[in-house]
Amino acid sequence: MDFGLSEDQLLLEQTLRGFLAEQVPIERVRELREKDCPNDRAIWNALAELGVTGVLVPEARGGAGLRLLDAALVSQSLGHAVTPSPFLASSVMAPVGLASLGGAECDGWLEGIAAGTQVFGVALNELHSVREGAGVSLDGGRLRGKSLMALDAYGADLVLVAVGTDTLAVVRHDAPGVETCRLTTVDATRCTAELVFEGAEAEAVFEGAGGVATRMLEAGRIVLAADTLGACEAMIEQAVAYAKERKQFDRLIGSFQAVKHMCAEMIAELEPARSLLWYAAHAFDAMPDEAPLLSCHALAHLSEIGREIASVSTQVHGGIGWTDEQNLHFWFKRIANARHLLGGPEALRARAAELQGFAKAS
Repeated sequence: MDFGLSEDQLLLEQTLRGFLAEQVPIERVRELREKDCPNDRAIWNALAELGVTGVLVPEARGGAGLRLLDAALVSQSLGHAVTPSPFLASSVMAPVGLASLGGAECDGWLEGIAAGTQVFGVALNELHSVREGAGVSLDGGRLRGKSLMALDAYGADLVLVAVGTDTLAVVRHDAPGVETCRLTTVDATRCTAELVFEGAEAEAVFEGAGGVATRMLEAGRIVLAADTLGACEAMIEQAVAYAKERKQFDRLIGSFQAVKHMCAEMIAELEPARSLLWYAAHAFDAMPDEAPLLSCHALAHLSEIGREIASVSTQVHGGIGWTDEQNLHFWFKRIANARHLLGGPEALRARAAELQGFAKAS
């Protein structure tokens, strides 16, 4: 049995990486970080033409109708190129939710996502990380309250919001009573936001959707882990390339045993994580009962080794690795920020323990 990627998946990865290398080089990322929102619609439209935005949208709604493993490969490529985009929320979490909820409205939104004409943000943070003063309630079809760390919500057209633990609502970003504030984080390539609702009218309300929201979180965690995997690959590649050209004491630093060990150990840490990620992404569609546990393990593990790889690859560069001039910090910060977006390693492992019956649900 072949446990590798299919020819179509390899072609998808090759095509996307070639596109990103040409259209979104690091110089372009530098330009975009100065924008109010780095999620450039021109890049998004080009990705839509490649079929990336609708990777999880059913074919009947104009999408590719692929599986989460394919979306993970896309996310890995985006992380490798440190590309600013709303892919996680708009092309993964929102389609998973909308396709499960169903109905004419959801079908229309899915078509817009696939075409790249509608960008979704998601506000589910309160389902896994409740903070004082946060939480959204619904009164007569109107939203009130606050949601923190809403993914890709700044600059989005619509936002899929968790109301309590068992209801989802869709609201327009420009609806009266909606205030969106971009949160400043270390990662300048993501448009994370705080949403404040003061009687905002929902476009649609879906009650009894707690299971759908959980499924969205599982997909998001796996695909976010893939983004971290791609960023780690890029950092290792840059560290190895630098070790092959930087001289010290008239010798390439890559010839020093200590540097060789640093690079080899990073690769040794990353490869098993790739297998874990692929299995988790495969399980999401093929063995959904295993997805809750595997999604926690995949993101927790990639977050842990990602932090280590980000640190060591920067150390290989020496002092210049910490400077803005060198560019390495873009990947370093992306990995650091991803560590906290859908639950930190400690929280994810605690949830995994609950799922396995090793701890009581909090």
